[in-house]
Amino acid sequence: MVIPLYQKERYIGRTLASVLAQTFDDYEVVVLDNACTDGSADVVRSFTDPRVRLERNPETIPAPQNFRRAVELARAPLVKVLSADDLIYPTALAEQVPVLDDDPGLPLVSCRHDLVDDDDHVMSRDRALRSPDLLGRQDATTVIRRIVRHRGSPLGVPGNMLFRRSAYDAAGGFPDNPYALDIGLAARLVEHGGFYGMPRTLSAFRLATGSVTSSAFRRNIALQHQFLRELRDRHHDVVRRRDVVAGLVREPFTTVRQRLMAAASTDPASRRHRWLRAAVDPRASVRS
Repeated sequence: MVIPLYQKERYIGRTLASVLAQTFDDYEVVVLDNACTDGSADVVRSFTDPRVRLERNPETIPAPQNFRRAVELARAPLVKVLSADDLIYPTALAEQVPVLDDDPGLPLVSCRHDLVDDDDHVMSRDRALRSPDLLGRQDATTVIRRIVRHRGSPLGVPGNMLFRRSAYDAAGGFPDNPYALDIGLAARLVEHGGFYGMPRTLSAFRLATGSVTSSAFRRNIALQHQFLRELRDRHHDVVRRRDVVAGLVREPFTTVRQRLMAAASTDPASRRHRWLRAAVDPRASVRS
């Protein structure tokens, strides 16, 4: 388990607590402090579990480089990258590790996630892997086509994924595009043995106030388009015209939903937040 950390004093304690609550106990936790100037590192130091190892960059480096260095510091053959404000549920490792252990040629397994706000309230449940062709064992062609049709990250966020370190090294690691750290890596990994999607919700992705998700929407859209162009060029032999058209038709609806989720991530105690939360996913308001 690796956690790239930058200015997450408010959240890193909850993130680490979720990791240390795993029912599977044979793992390490590498937290890479990207030269934080808040109290993030002090929060990490307050955890005395010997599995937690805090490393530090001498100066702040861009997110793609920080993610790559975090994985380089890991010693385990299987790696999960968890953002420093996200959560994983107690059985995440216990359920995902056997999938890779049972299939030595499989590079990547992912699951579904909930969306939570600053106060850990669920805003939307069971996100990602919504298409039947992403569940179970799938080949690279199926996954690449689905990414193009989705025009987002249909495989989930970093905390959903557990990957084989050898496949990561063979794939060249995280891409330089900061938007595509999760889906870009997944698209590279599936070229080395396919994909397995679990219909289980085993993590939570935080739409935190002031996060990249809510504060850099336009930049993310531009980076998303760049990633998709590069993906189509790289896989021009398998991406069909109808995949591209389906993605373009879907994009306006995806954009509206993303804007709603970004707006709903602010002011958790406000009436506006509750209204937007219901608009994003009425089930979450009823069940949480």
